[in-house]
Order: sequence, then C-alpha cells, then structure tokens
Amino acid sequence: MPLDAICIGALAQELQTRIANGRIDKVQQPERDMLLLSLRANCENLRLLIAAGTGNARAHLSHSTFENPAEPPMFCMLLRKHLIGARILSVIQPDHERMMILDLDTSNELGVHDRKQLIVEMIGRNSNVILVGEDGRILDCMRRVDWAGDNARRLLPGMIYRMPPKQNKPDFLTLGPDERQQILKGWDGEQELDRWLLAQFSGLSPLICRELVTRCHGDAQQLGAQMDALAECVDRGELAPYMLLRDGKPMDFSFLSVSQYGAAVQCRQYESFSSLLDEFYSQRDRAEQQRRRSQELLRSVKSARDRQARKLVGQRADLARTEGREDVRHRAELITANLYRLQKGEACLLCEDYAQPGCPEIRIPLDPMKTPQQNAAALYKEYNKLKTAEYHLTELIAQGEQQLEYLNSVLEALERAETEKDLRDIRRELLETGVLRQKKQRGKQDKSKAQAPRRFLSDDGLEILVGRSNLQNDELTLKTARRTDYWLHTQKVHGSHVILRCEDLEPPERSLYQAACIAAYYSQGRDSGKLPVDYTMVRFVRKPAGALPGKVVYTEYKTITVAADEDLIHRLQK
Repeated sequence: MPLDAICIGALAQELQTRIANGRIDKVQQPERDMLLLSLRANCENLRLLIAAGTGNARAHLSHSTFENPAEPPMFCMLLRKHLIGARILSVIQPDHERMMILDLDTSNELGVHDRKQLIVEMIGRNSNVILVGEDGRILDCMRRVDWAGDNARRLLPGMIYRMPPKQNKPDFLTLGPDERQQILKGWDGEQELDRWLLAQFSGLSPLICRELVTRCHGDAQQLGAQMDALAECVDRGELAPYMLLRDGKPMDFSFLSVSQYGAAVQCRQYESFSSLLDEFYSQRDRAEQQRRRSQELLRSVKSARDRQARKLVGQRADLARTEGREDVRHRAELITANLYRLQKGEACLLCEDYAQPGCPEIRIPLDPMKTPQQNAAALYKEYNKLKTAEYHLTELIAQGEQQLEYLNSVLEALERAETEKDLRDIRRELLETGVLRQKKQRGKQDKSKAQAPRRFLSDDGLEILVGRSNLQNDELTLKTARRTDYWLHTQKVHGSHVILRCEDLEPPERSLYQAACIAAYYSQGRDSGKLPVDYTMVRFVRKPAGALPGKVVYTEYKTITVAADEDLIHRLQK
C-alpha cells in the first residue's frame, strides 16, 4: 500500500528525532526515481532513502545497498551542488498531507548561508522530489511537469512552488468527535461502509477504513467510537509499525495492529517505521527491480529456448519418419529379386514376400516412367537417405536437447541474479556461447571483470563458494576448487555449483548440511520444499568433451535432503 497521511506523520516524527541537525555528506541517485542521502547525525552514520516511484514513494532510513549508475543523472549532480555539507534543521509533514519537507541550512559558493527545502511528495503517480530555494522558487525536481501536464500546477525550475491541491473532503485528523459523528449520519446503507468512509474523509487509507469497520462489526453507530479512539491514538503519538505477512511474505503494513484478515495473515511489530519500510520495500521491490533489469536478457533467452524447442519437435518428427527405412530396403530387394518378371512401363509388382511366414503375395507400386532396375535403385537411394538422416538427426537431437537444457539453466540463473553485475556476467556468458550476438558499440566498451563467486562461512569456519553463472560454475569446479574439496548440486534440478573448502579434511556434518541448504537456495527448486542435494569430492567431478558451460558428470556421490533456508543464507554470507 502507499504510505497514508498518518504513517507519514509518524515517520516524520521519527526522522525528526533521528536526523535533525544531521549533516549531509553524500548524495546518490541509484535509480531514476530514488535518492540516497548519506548523513552524519547524533554521532552515527545514517542513510536516508527517498523514493518517488508510483506505488513505492517513501522516505525513511535504510540499510539496503544499491548500485550506482556509471554517470550520475543531472538531478543528482544539482543536489550534490546544493546539499552536500547542508544541515537538516527539521523534518515536517505539512497539514497532514502525504508529503514530507526537509528544511535545510545550506551554503552557496561564497560561503553565505541560506535556507532551502527538499520536498518529498508521496501522492501516487504524481510523486516527486523537489528542491526549493529560500525565495520559494523551484531549483529543480525529479520529475518536471511542463505545460502539457496539469494546468493547475506546473513544476519547472524558476517557478514558484505551490502545494498540491487539497482533496475536496474533510480531514479526519482535524475534525472533532461531534463533526465526525455528524458526517457518519449521512451513510444511507447502500454503499459498503468502508468504501463510503474512504470517500468521506481524507487521511484514511483503504486498509484503515476496512479495519475500522471490522472492529465495529459493520455497525455504523459504533464506528464513531472507533474513529474517536483512532484520532486520540494519533494525537498522543501512540502508533507502532506493523507488517502484515501472508505465508511469510510481506503483504502490507500499518501503524496499528490489523485484525481484519484473521489467522490468514500474521501481524509482526517492528522497532521503527524506518526498519519496517526498509524491509517491506527491499523484499517486495528486489524481485521487481531485477525483473525489469533482466527483461531484455529474459526475452532473448526465452526466444532462443522456444526456437530450439520448436526445432527439436521438427527433428523428432523427421526421425520418426526414418523408422520405415527397412521396409523401403526390403521392397528394393524384392524388385531386384523379381527383375525377370518385370517389363518397363509396369505400374506395380505382384510377388511373394519371402521374408514373411507363408510367403504372402504383396503389391509394390512402381514408377512406369522408369525401368525395373531404376525403380530398385530409387528405393535403395531412399533407404540410404533415411539411414543417413537417422544418424545425423540422432546426433542433432542430442545436441539440441543439451542446448535446450543449457538455455533452461540460463533462465534459472537469470531468476537467481541479484545485481546488475550478475546480469553482466550472464550476458558475457551468452555472448561467448553464441546465444547472443555481439552488437557494435560506439564509445566505451564494457571491460568490467567477472564477479567473484558468492562466499559464505559455515559455523565450523569452512568457506563455501557458490557460482553466479554457468561459466563461473565451470571456473569454480574445474579450476578454483581443490580435488579434496566437496562439490554439491541439487539433484535433477538446475542450480549453482557449490564448493565446500575442506582443507584436505573430512568436513563436519553441520558444514555439509549448511552447504546443501545453500545449494538448495540457489537452485530452481528454491520454493519447492525439501530437495535432494548430491555431494561428492571434486576429484569425482568432470566435464564431458564438448559440453556446454555448467554441464558436468560426477560419480561416487551421496545425497542429503534439505530445504532452502533464507535466514541461514543471510547469517552465513560474507
């Protein structure tokens, strides 16, 4: 859900306590609609994340890490010019609006102090971040709204900043109990009570409207008491951050405990609104951001995979037609054996089939434009053609199945990719294997080096390495690992190669178990419950000649059944 006015008010109070009088040391813009301000406040280093995307607009302290673009956007450069070294005087929420204002004490090029405001508007698809000077004029904004936009409010450098237009309905938080009760009397019972409530008051989200109706059991007469209790709770600042989880995954969040979903949803309380929002959006947006980044690669690989699958269907159909080649050869032999009976121009041959019990009479069609010898030669030629086709088609199908399996493994690796660097490694692999063609590029070429494998440390102190791509899987297993290290991989499921460094010793069972859990997590069956994971010493793993990246065979292995454990991954990762 987008942040409602009450959540933003609680968040503003929390940030006022944490970052007031703090100094801005660094400004970054990792995404088009995201800013990251590095602060020094209250003797600690903090990072304020500001997002203005549709559906994810927010401002909170964050521990998440982001990759920065090679060239910072122009808006980021302007903010660096004005904000680095600035002090945050206050964080406020004006008039219970869905926005937050950071009052800043900045210095210009001559060292003269002046006041500026960084305004974060969290209003759905119109969310924005705007830098306003001391004279109230816009210095710049993340999204410029020009003359083709809303005629009532344009956001361009040099223009006077004006607040967003207010909603044409009363503010829930500024009304008194009698005023709220008077409005409640207008409900006619035709519209659902929570929808009607949302249409009558500003400052309430759909989730809170449903929760108020749930707490009063749909009774409009008791709804007033629930609304009064909520208003008093907000006035006293007795708000607590709660995340709603369904099947362990973030679903929504609120400033009060939510009971409308019953036992279907777990309600977990957090220490602060910043920690709540940081975890909620980092988990929710991680997959979506990676999906956007990998979309082009996914399309290319899926297209190659589907093309290969269609080719295999055609090749298998051609191979099925070669199964009648022995019948063709047999008909040619019967014609050769009965040449003395035939004359040129005959359309068929009636003869005994000596290969069948009882020598039944069969009819063999002939081409009357050919001699009997030419008819036999044509059938022998067709037989040899079908025999050759069978040999080549069998080989092509085997290669095609390997290619299809490889492309499926690349798709699985794309699903596991966590960063832009992971995608670059996979793109490099696809170029090397010929799945993608190298495009001619002007200017700088990508000379970035491949990443190191993912690294974990077991509770016994043993290093665990995990490949990020098929090429890195080969590098890790065939070159990096020692022969006495242990190699792990999910059974019959695409996944990363995992190496448990043993220092020539027998690994403890706990470390083997933890390495197997990691192998299950970085596999196609991550969400499939328990998985069988094979493990063996590296010396029993080899790569077949001509095999595609990531393909190995192994012997002398044992199997352990484990489930992917995300908490273990975070705890052991280094």
